Amino acid sequence: MEMQRKDGEAEAVIIGGMVLDIQATSSIPPHPRTTCPGKVHYVQGGVARNIAECMWKLGAEPFMISALGFDMAGNLLLEHWKSSKLPTEGIRKHQDIKTPTVCHILDVTGEVAAGVASVEAVEMFLTPEWIQQFKQKIHSAPILMVDANLSPRAIEASCRIAAESNVPVWFEPVSIAKSKRIASVVKYITFASPNEDEVIAMANALSSDNMFRPIEKKKCSTDTLFQMLKPAIWLLLEKGVKILVVTIGSDGVILCFKGEPSSWRISPEKTKNHGFSGRLFETVTLGCPSSWYSDAKFLERSPYFLGVHLPALPASVIRLTGAGDCLVGGMLASLCAGLNVMQSVAIGIAAAKASVEVDSNVPSEFSLATIAGDARMVFSAAKVLPHQSKL
Repeated sequence: MEMQRKDGEAEAVIIGGMVLDIQATSSIPPHPRTTCPGKVHYVQGGVARNIAECMWKLGAEPFMISALGFDMAGNLLLEHWKSSKLPTEGIRKHQDIKTPTVCHILDVTGEVAAGVASVEAVEMFLTPEWIQQFKQKIHSAPILMVDANLSPRAIEASCRIAAESNVPVWFEPVSIAKSKRIASVVKYITFASPNEDEVIAMANALSSDNMFRPIEKKKCSTDTLFQMLKPAIWLLLEKGVKILVVTIGSDGVILCFKGEPSSWRISPEKTKNHGFSGRLFETVTLGCPSSWYSDAKFLERSPYFLGVHLPALPASVIRLTGAGDCLVGGMLASLCAGLNVMQSVAIGIAAAKASVEVDSNVPSEFSLATIAGDARMVFSAAKVLPHQSKL
């Protein structure tokens, strides 16, 4: 893969946790108060770290702002980052930092059954003052991604710096509890990538009386789910989020926006058009023209609030822990290559498929032909969901 960086080339900035994941997979249904046979893996993780690694393997060159300690976990994570020849200046290292570590208990299907997270260092050491040192990096970036493991103060500082140069911001909610941290920065957010539970939590954080109730976990059609989520989605869009990428598990993604953001792109002068990124742009532009997906002409002209369903792909699932991060990483890499939002979602879903078929959170490499072929399948199956101008 050609990964040579050109002098002066803008880099996406990714701010958040680098984490050592300890993943324990039971080979039989687990029972309380006893051990069971299975396998334990040490995996490099962290929402922001996974997203950045996925981007790098798809041709982007992200600039990571994070924090690590001088312990076993920190040394392992830092050495891997250095071996990838990615910049480390933004990674704060200090003897008082206990490197974030998460232990996941996975069931026989690869789903997380339980987990314990020790990630306090992200909030304690990724301070506004540390982030401020990289102000110029953020100002020149094609896009900024913040994960909600950051403290509210750090999220606010990051978003304000980005706003000074009109840099689009991607908010990754991380969890139901931390997704509520969008409340103080919603006016700055271009993209957010919640699941259905996080949509409700974020909307409640922005409303006065917790008016939105959790969605019941019963199997329903994508159309029905969209109708149930629509009031909460509408509130988030009204409060300032431009584009919502709502993840719905094995059913794929619902892309939500008002007006015409499906054609939104990063400014050409900030995109990367050589190496793997250049080939990704050329291949997907040829393979995923806008006329391919259903209702394309309507979508281009619509002034309405819309939801577009892009389905997930069949996969031979080994582990699901990296799927959401690779979805976001795939989208960000595609946007940085100059692709539009619809094309980027298709690439993100293709990257997520690749991630669930391996033991690690991020595949060791991506095949351009496979990613592009899978993206074409997703793109051609995109469908506009029932719509109306207001709720």
